[in-house]
Parts: sequence; structure tokens; C-alpha cells
Amino acid sequence: MARILIIEDEQDLAGLVEYNLRAAGFEAEAVGSGASGLARARANLPDLLLLDLMLPDLAGSEVLRLFKSDTELRKVPVIIVSAKGQESDRIQGLELGADDYVVKPFSVRELLLRVKAVLRRSDLEEGEPAQLSAGDIQLDTTRHQVRARGQEVALTALEFRLLRTLMERTERVQTREVLLSDVWGIQAEIHTRTVDTHIKRLREKLGPAGDIIETVRGVGYKLTPP
Repeated sequence: MARILIIEDEQDLAGLVEYNLRAAGFEAEAVGSGASGLARARANLPDLLLLDLMLPDLAGSEVLRLFKSDTELRKVPVIIVSAKGQESDRIQGLELGADDYVVKPFSVRELLLRVKAVLRRSDLEEGEPAQLSAGDIQLDTTRHQVRARGQEVALTALEFRLLRTLMERTERVQTREVLLSDVWGIQAEIHTRTVDTHIKRLREKLGPAGDIIETVRGVGYKLTPP
């Protein structure tokens, strides 16, 4: 039974989401602030986080940043659930590392479908152990571990998924649209630099070993081992 943590300060909405998640077979818990959400997540690691951006203490974006900078919490997939529905807000949320973005008001059915889709992607990754190698980069899906020139590299769940996708498709050009669909699970209905931002961060974390991730101008990216 997947455990879902809800960080939402609107009590009525939090209660509604919590009730429907439990009715769908999930274990769910709602808290009303960023600080309490971080404390609960550290005490009992959730399988997925539903995060509001407008919280009474910490901004949701700061909560997400803290999640992605924590050794354990960064493994948790995050769906932002917010009334901030402008294109720029959605792009920012995805670039910060969210796995999906749901705009309020939303249908409960849509939210449940998105929750199941994100969890399904995580389950598939965990259920397919593999040792991948390209150049000076080694990726172990069982341990969720990446090494570059022998040194362990700390990646978020999205960065790990992005690197794995590129390593599994060595020498094949991946368009931004394909990466958005296969890594993020979203359709490119908006113009976004999400992929570019994550590729840049991935290269920075991998250091010189990341030079094998090539930019194909006007198209996308490919990984070309030496």
C-alpha cells in the first residue's frame, strides 16, 4: 500500500483528498504546513508527496528545494497541487524537480489518475534492476546509485530517470518532447525549458564525465560514449 503525504493548509480540501486517496486504497496523511510536512516525511518516508505551493510558513517551492537537497527525501516523487496555474508557475514547478503539476480546482478523478501514473513510473524503475555504463559514468538501478569517475553523484529522482533514459538509448537523439513524455510523463502542450534546465544540472553534477551528453541543436539531446 503506497503511502502518500499531503502538505495542504486548506483543511477542507486536504480532508477531501485524504478521504479519496484512502478510498482508492492508499495510505494517506495530511499536514497543514511545510515544516510539519518535512518532519513527517523524515520520520516516515512517503512513497509520494502532494504539495501545495502557498503554505502559511514556508513557500511550497522552498519545501520542494529542501526535499530535493535531502539524501533520502529526494527519492520521493512530488506532485505540485496549486491554484497558481499560469504557464510560468507550471514551468517553474517542473524545473524545481516536481514530477507533475495539477492546477486547482481539479477533479478528484484526475488527481488519482496522476498519482497512479507517477507511482507506476517509480515502481517500473524499481522493478527493473540494471547496471548501465557509458564512458566514466556507471548507473545502478537496484541501489539507485550513480558514479562518475568512481565518485558517487547525488541525483534527484528526476535527474536519475533522465540519465537512465539517455544511457538506455545511447547514440539515439531524444527530442525534448520525447523526454518530457517518457521521463516526466507529460505532454508538451506548453513551451518549456524544463528539459534544458535538468540537462544543465545533470552535466554540472557529473562534471567532466557529463560531456558525453551532447546537445543536438534544434532537436534535443543524445548520449555518445567515447
